[in-house]
Amino acid sequence: MPDQQLPLFSGESRQPPVPGDQAPELTSHAPLRRAIGAFAEHMRRIDFAENTIKSFLGDLSLFARYVGQDAEIGALATQDLQAFMDYLHHGRGVPCTPKSYGRRLTTLKVFFGWLANGKVLPYDPAAPLVHQPAASPLPLILYDEQIERALDASRALMNDPKHPDPRPHLLLNLILQTGIKKSECLNIHLGHFDFSDPQSPAVFIRYQNPRRRHKERKLALERSFPGLLRRYLEVYAPRDVLFPCTGRNLEYVLHRVAQLADLPNGISFEMLRWTCAVRDYRAGMEPEQLRRKLGLSEMAWEETLGKIQALVANPL
Repeated sequence: MPDQQLPLFSGESRQPPVPGDQAPELTSHAPLRRAIGAFAEHMRRIDFAENTIKSFLGDLSLFARYVGQDAEIGALATQDLQAFMDYLHHGRGVPCTPKSYGRRLTTLKVFFGWLANGKVLPYDPAAPLVHQPAASPLPLILYDEQIERALDASRALMNDPKHPDPRPHLLLNLILQTGIKKSECLNIHLGHFDFSDPQSPAVFIRYQNPRRRHKERKLALERSFPGLLRRYLEVYAPRDVLFPCTGRNLEYVLHRVAQLADLPNGISFEMLRWTCAVRDYRAGMEPEQLRRKLGLSEMAWEETLGKIQALVANPL
């Protein structure tokens, strides 16, 4: 429930602010090429994905060729940005795909938003541009009745009198309650659990890479979770890592549960992550809190929230 999550986000997924002192040499009179170079350093400093950096710089290079690399950034107005977007659609002979068009618009919004938030520009000329993301299929989720069938199946495996296996039930509950990714699940150590308050058990999501520390967060667990973990420890006795196996092993665990529960679309980490997000949103969790719980950047959250809202529109 949302009220169980609220007290736990003391250090979660801290999104670095858009700093104004990252490139103090920039002013509104700086040429576009210099601003793009400073933005590239900013993206690397706050650990943008390499593919994102490559795409953004490619988009900005195209923009610079259109308006001129030496154009003063303070002289670029909303109409100039809109003219560039119209050029992408109609002026090059080969129109953008909806996905590429949407990404290039996002690039302009992120770049000029960075300049405006850093006080290099007095206002954000990209703010008035309308973002119409490309339509993409909604992700698969588990509906309430399917969730119960999956939990019943995993509970039956845990309570098997001959060969009790609590791992499927623990895994299923962990992802449904936290919405963490497969990589995050595989990185959980036993010391990451905090059961100091029996009424508010929690797990810390940690990252070894210092550049990804901003994604670390503390997530609430249901009060029954410590008991499930104890049963798992009695059978598997891991020494340090919660799941000392490969991601493929855990995928097979979920596949086995899906077969027993007779779920035609199967069960995957991604499906459980989306299911968790939809259930939390439907239960009233604030969007910003849900974004932090999922460990998403503000840029990634825009499209994710739209999909969650579309899924919530169809009752679970």
